[in-house]
Amino acid sequence: MKRALAWLRIAGALGILAVLVWQLGSAAFLDGLGRISAPGVLAALVIGLATTVFSAGRWQIVATRLGLRLSLRTAVGDYYRALFLNGVLPAGVLGDVHRAVQHGRDSGDVPRGVRAVVLERTAGQVVLIASAVTVVLAAPSVVPAAFREIVVGAGVVVVLAAVAGLVVGRLLGGKWIHSSSKWRRGFAVTLADVRLGLLTRETWPSVGFLSAATLAGHLALFVVAARVAGVGAPVWQLVPLMVLALLAMGLPLNVGGFGPREGVCALLFGAAGLGAAQGVTVAVVYGVLTLVASLPGAGVLLVRSVAGFRETRAPHTGAVPAPRVAAGTGIETEVGLQS
Repeated sequence: MKRALAWLRIAGALGILAVLVWQLGSAAFLDGLGRISAPGVLAALVIGLATTVFSAGRWQIVATRLGLRLSLRTAVGDYYRALFLNGVLPAGVLGDVHRAVQHGRDSGDVPRGVRAVVLERTAGQVVLIASAVTVVLAAPSVVPAAFREIVVGAGVVVVLAAVAGLVVGRLLGGKWIHSSSKWRRGFAVTLADVRLGLLTRETWPSVGFLSAATLAGHLALFVVAARVAGVGAPVWQLVPLMVLALLAMGLPLNVGGFGPREGVCALLFGAAGLGAAQGVTVAVVYGVLTLVASLPGAGVLLVRSVAGFRETRAPHTGAVPAPRVAAGTGIETEVGLQS
């Protein structure tokens, strides 16, 4: 079933791209690839470093609050690796899955490691949805009517889910934490982790700030992509379109990030009078620059793979502890075999 869903997601993304090529031609895609330049690549690497550090810092805060060990240096390396894997593997989330499970194993608590990653990514999505709702309310004319309803609906769902979670946590969390049902107990533990990892006064200001800073970095890279693609529209006109494009990228119908982003950019740029083909070109350039920004993750993956290979191949050189003779007994007893 999971494999079928994965193939359906890939097919959906390819279907979106096929429709765009049918309607707009392949020139919009090829033009985007041909416009990539050295200054754009350099800007992508610099902005990518900033956004990765912001995101990794957010993850470190959440994980630490949940009682898991995670240094900022390790978090940055793991986040880079996850971004690279997200960009080169189907579905766009497999890198985050690997990051969550690996950190959970290293910390000795896989379920909590997974929840830490889910919570830090959720924090980013909440800030993004809030920004998209703000765009819709402040500048409804830039958003097609159908898309406007989807964005507002997503905002309402997030608010209702947050309120429902807080109410249920207050009423049932304390009772279900000791329940004999593993589902109730797991639900109570998850709610406790949500409160501890995101909603305490020690956590939410810094997590919220880092999420907003990460979003600003993604928007800055989108602006760079627009300039590389030859779009001269002012930033104030581009940012609302780009916020909505980033929201579309959260849909699980993409191949390396490509798919819904191109479709939404075509729709939004066309509605804004900038040209649907130009929107596709900007989206393609952004996708390439995003992959470029994640390339340090390939280095992290390679270095750690080589280190792990050497560790498994290295001969065992640990000294065997010498037996100790108990004084006055003549009986030898081995020590140091257990730690």
